Amino acid sequence: MSRPDTTFSAGDILTAIALLSRLPVRADFSRGAQAAWAYPLTGAVVAALAALPTALALTLGVPPTLAALVWLAANAILTGAMHEDGLSDCADGFWGGWERARRLEIMKDSRIGAYGVIALCLSLAARWSAVAIVLQSADWVWSLVAVAMLSRAAMPALMTSLPHARETGLSHAQGRPAPLTALAAALLAMGATVAFAGLTALVLIPLVLVAAIACRAIAQRKIGGQTGDVLGATQQICEITLLFALAS
Repeated sequence: MSRPDTTFSAGDILTAIALLSRLPVRADFSRGAQAAWAYPLTGAVVAALAALPTALALTLGVPPTLAALVWLAANAILTGAMHEDGLSDCADGFWGGWERARRLEIMKDSRIGAYGVIALCLSLAARWSAVAIVLQSADWVWSLVAVAMLSRAAMPALMTSLPHARETGLSHAQGRPAPLTALAAALLAMGATVAFAGLTALVLIPLVLVAAIACRAIAQRKIGGQTGDVLGATQQICEITLLFALAS
């Protein structure tokens, strides 16, 4: 049995950006999940780009409540709303099916059900209201970058600690990263959070850990592992948790 690849490459950054966003970058996908250590960096890039139109809106006198919509729209455009899609699929599958096979079947269906619609509405409402509050602080850019990085650091952790729930799909195609890769993603995100958020990091880091553990437990119970949808849903739940903490 071959040992997992624990090397790191600068090209992994482009791979992570190409995988988790719609930014037009050329990347090599041969390393697959071993590029997962760079997922938090993709979050930083997406957040920084989304901050540009948001800052412009605030500069033009747009109220934070409406500027928060600009932030959400920019994020959805930059990522192709892939994480939101994962959240809705998980909501439909986890609570729309009684057995593991049926849940996975529902999650693979491109149609959205009542649970998915409700999950999306609640997610957008939660992030909209929280971001509107965060935008009123002077260091909102750094805070939102930290949230974007921390929420994406949870994804490699689940990829490492949970088996694939199915033999197809985006997550399965990437493979499972080595524990050291997931640890690198976590340390990168935590270090950035300490630098960007200061003492607030002492609240944010434990909270994202709790949220990630909860998502892992639910996925394990419902489908016995993880899929790309599970990873996207985890990012969303972690982001909402962190935004609520900042807004409080």
